[in-house]
Amino acid sequence: MSWSEEFNETSFDDWAFLAKAPALPASLKLYEELQGLGFKLVILTGRSEEQRAVTEHNLKLAGYHSWERLFLRGPSDQGTTAVVYKSGRRAELVAQGYRIHGSSGDQWSDLLGSPMATRSFKLPNPMYYIS
Repeated sequence: MSWSEEFNETSFDDWAFLAKAPALPASLKLYEELQGLGFKLVILTGRSEEQRAVTEHNLKLAGYHSWERLFLRGPSDQGTTAVVYKSGRRAELVAQGYRIHGSSGDQWSDLLGSPMATRSFKLPNPMYYIS
């Protein structure tokens, strides 16, 4: 993929099943610092529920441990846009009493939609974009 390539679900799924995605060092450091401060960390990904085992394995290999929740797209989420899916999961968390202090993502669709985090951080992605 080149930096200008639109997201391709098939090639992304092939890559995801390799479970070799490295952590961004600054993101992992922040994750560890927030854990140390007692924050409950939630991972919200557009990966499908079918990829749960490989995603958990990959996260642990990359250094991520002890998250509060890991959201993946279930069958009812198929066909929804990333903004609708991810803002819906955030709304679910807020309805359960969570406060979303911060959010990071490599696509604008990770961060947009209501409710939003108090602070959001857009990370670079040189591989693809979601339109």
